[in-house]
Amino acid sequence: MATANLNANTRTTTGKGVARKLRASGKVPAVIYGHNREAQSLSVDAHELTLLLERVPYQSTVIELAFDGGTARTLIREIQRHPFKKQYVHVDFQELVAGEKVTVKVPIHYTGVAEGVRVGGGVLDQILHELEISVDPSSIPAHINVDVTALTIGHSIHAGEITLPVGVELLSDAAATVCVCAAPKVEVAPVAAEPGVGEPELIRKAKADEAPAK
Repeated sequence: MATANLNANTRTTTGKGVARKLRASGKVPAVIYGHNREAQSLSVDAHELTLLLERVPYQSTVIELAFDGGTARTLIREIQRHPFKKQYVHVDFQELVAGEKVTVKVPIHYTGVAEGVRVGGGVLDQILHELEISVDPSSIPAHINVDVTALTIGHSIHAGEITLPVGVELLSDAAATVCVCAAPKVEVAPVAAEPGVGEPELIRKAKADEAPAK
């Protein structure tokens, strides 16, 4: 289970005007909600949040959110970004409760070299890059391993064929193709035209002093 730390401050004022002032001061408006908890308004440092999001896959990382002298184990459930500025507008945190499963998207980690690539010169086409799963918060895997070593040309791996850790339930479509080993592309060399073949016949109008050909 991947974890990260983030500091937050509680706030009692809300509204668009308050949110604009927070962003202007380098803060990002946020909210925390969860089991038996009323939604509580927070703010987080924009720079600290940016560094965290660049470092970890937030969809599957448990965030130890520190505020009010304590901490809450959370998942980031939604991030709103400015439509054209490099700026985060709002963040939603969900508080986690042990024993209460959550739905998360976990990155796929491909391992090994496919036989079709190693022997046949094929190409491994990675179609899916994450899986949606249901799992206890204490057992969220950092990633799901998919071993492609035995994959030959023309064959694929589907989501339902992946071995998941104990306690992890697959929510993605079991029939979804995760990856496929495709045959190598063969480039066809252009065929050069034979000299003189296909050249158009020159037709010109006879001059007045020339007799027409018989």
